[in-house]
Amino acid sequence: MSTYITAMNWTEHGLREINHSPERLDAAKALAKQLGGEMKQFFMTMGEYDMVAISEFPDDKAAGQFMLRLSMAGAVRGKTLKAFPETEYREIMKSLG
Repeated sequence: MSTYITAMNWTEHGLREINHSPERLDAAKALAKQLGGEMKQFFMTMGEYDMVAISEFPDDKAAGQFMLRLSMAGAVRGKTLKAFPETEYREIMKSLG
């Protein structure tokens, strides 16, 4: 499984329906499971982004489907980063010679 970090902001629609945000989070977690992944951690944040999620998916396709489906719902927009854990980081660095 690969790890993905997604920074999100509420859209105008998401803010108008802010009281339903916890239910939308539950739906996002269920969607991740449907796609073979899992939302491991979720944070409401202060600053440039409103929320950050750390998820695992079997591949980039599933991660892409997840974020596109969330965006299609209209409540959030996000930016997703593929993350390499320390062990993979060290393997990559070692491969450089």
